[in-house]
Amino acid sequence: MNLNLRSVFRFLAFIMLFIAAIMLVPMFMAIGYGERRAFTSFAMTVGIMLLASCLTIIITRREKELRIGTKEAMLIVTLTWVLMTAFGALPLYFADSMASYAQCYFEIMSGFTTTGATAMPDIEIIEKSIIFWRGLTNWLGGMGVVVLFVAVLPIFGVKGNALVGAESVGPTKSKLTPTIRHTAMALWGIYIGISAVQVVLLMLGGLNLYHALTVMFGTMGAAGFAPLNASIGGYDSPYIEWVCTIFMMLAGANFSLYFFLLRGHVRKVLRDGELKLYVSIISIFSLLIAIQLFSRGIYSTFSESLREAAFHIVSFITTTGFSADDYNVWPIFSQMLILITCFIGGCAGSAGGGIKVVRIGVALRLGYNAMMRRIHPNAVRPVRLGDDLYDSQTSLAIGGFIGCYFVTFFLGAAIISLCDQDFLVTFTSVILCLGNIGIGLGGIGITSTFAIYPDWALWVFSFLMLVGRLELFTVYTLFTRSFWKK
Repeated sequence: MNLNLRSVFRFLAFIMLFIAAIMLVPMFMAIGYGERRAFTSFAMTVGIMLLASCLTIIITRREKELRIGTKEAMLIVTLTWVLMTAFGALPLYFADSMASYAQCYFEIMSGFTTTGATAMPDIEIIEKSIIFWRGLTNWLGGMGVVVLFVAVLPIFGVKGNALVGAESVGPTKSKLTPTIRHTAMALWGIYIGISAVQVVLLMLGGLNLYHALTVMFGTMGAAGFAPLNASIGGYDSPYIEWVCTIFMMLAGANFSLYFFLLRGHVRKVLRDGELKLYVSIISIFSLLIAIQLFSRGIYSTFSESLREAAFHIVSFITTTGFSADDYNVWPIFSQMLILITCFIGGCAGSAGGGIKVVRIGVALRLGYNAMMRRIHPNAVRPVRLGDDLYDSQTSLAIGGFIGCYFVTFFLGAAIISLCDQDFLVTFTSVILCLGNIGIGLGGIGITSTFAIYPDWALWVFSFLMLVGRLELFTVYTLFTRSFWKK
């Protein structure tokens, strides 16, 4: 079957119009804050997007019915993220917020992919409307732009299955409702509802609406952009830290579980194997770190040690990337536990990145079954995580993903090592981009920004963030000969 490029470009044009409409929010904010240069930058970008989109719609006007299959869906999703980043970076570039377009592109790719890595040396001197747009990309990317588009425009509801599947994260993508549009609406409704609750709680903690919204964007998107250079630590508030810890955990869980919870299926949620493993990892790692921090005298009380340990473990496992203190001065054991969580990531169907808890759980189960077969060669041992059974095809796909993930990581690390940065900085820079984490060990993301890297390295990091967010195969498939064959 031929790849229908007319449908692809027409669909992309409508999505870019959608992004342009969203960009009007920070544009009008710029008026309210009296930021003339930022307003001009947003206005120019919206004008360019409108012109490009309308010309594309006119050129493809004969394509009355959009025919979107699996191939078209993968191409649309990949190009959507590339194009909306390319356009989304223009306000930063036009406003001279950063030194080069490569830095601007990196910054917005980091936003949309919910990575949270930054090349801005001083966030607090940038116009508020620019920082708001930067944070808004976190929130939009958390649940997925294409998923939002499918939910908002019913005309694409019938053909939305492949699109949502290509953008969703994790091996489980079952529909919650009879139609994919209503599923997308349900997920985004839950996402907006939890986001609103966090904004209220943050404002009760003393944050104004601007700071509450921007912090919520970074929290619920599992992304990590904050309006202060010191991230959440800049607020110097244990209350704000606990609120962010709780909502980071919520953002890192499978949003399908909230749907079941609202429907009254409490037992189904409590018996979910991935959720239990997710909570167990957070609890055990936080407790171990808290004990070491308190025993070494890093913090004066155990409650403070537990708060800082829980905040940073949740921040890393959900790939949010917030920081409340400099964990680089913690003992090596505590840093090692943090590094382990970088590779785990959040749950399937969450806003988090990384390999995903369910894949780690299935891989461990496969390893255990392999050992048991040495003792009982004829035994049939199913791969089970909680109440969920995984057939051989799904298990093989999970193994293939993990293998491909580490190959991508090591190749990326080899390329970035050409920049001659410190080994730990190079190592964690690559994993924090591929895993969409945002901050790492060695000071990168806390005391140093990605401005230390040349522009060519930022393009490599942008690619790693893209493939990490779209879970490798959606992007890599486009580089195969089979994809482009008739």
